[in-house]
Amino acid sequence: MKTIDINAREWFDKTYGNSYFSAIVTVDYGMETEKSFPVHFQYGYGDFYRYAAFEELKKQGIIKADDNVQFWQWCRDNKVIARYDIHRGCKKRDVVNFTK
Repeated sequence: MKTIDINAREWFDKTYGNSYFSAIVTVDYGMETEKSFPVHFQYGYGDFYRYAAFEELKKQGIIKADDNVQFWQWCRDNKVIARYDIHRGCKKRDVVNFTK
């Protein structure tokens, strides 16, 4: 594995004051070994989308890491380039349908 790309969208529910996101994680973008998978709509704000993507990578069996290792630490220790981006202020329907 050479790269991990996380592309996320966030919606803020003004009624209840909560943020939600969904994301698409791509491993080895642009290479023959490229693989993508979704991180479905869920509650979370700030940089939580990165944590959720890291947990999904572990769940999918793509990486092995202890629960006390953070995403940035794992990438640094394994010399993996991590790129991430979140688009805030999206409409709910755009966040819910992003991973479909």
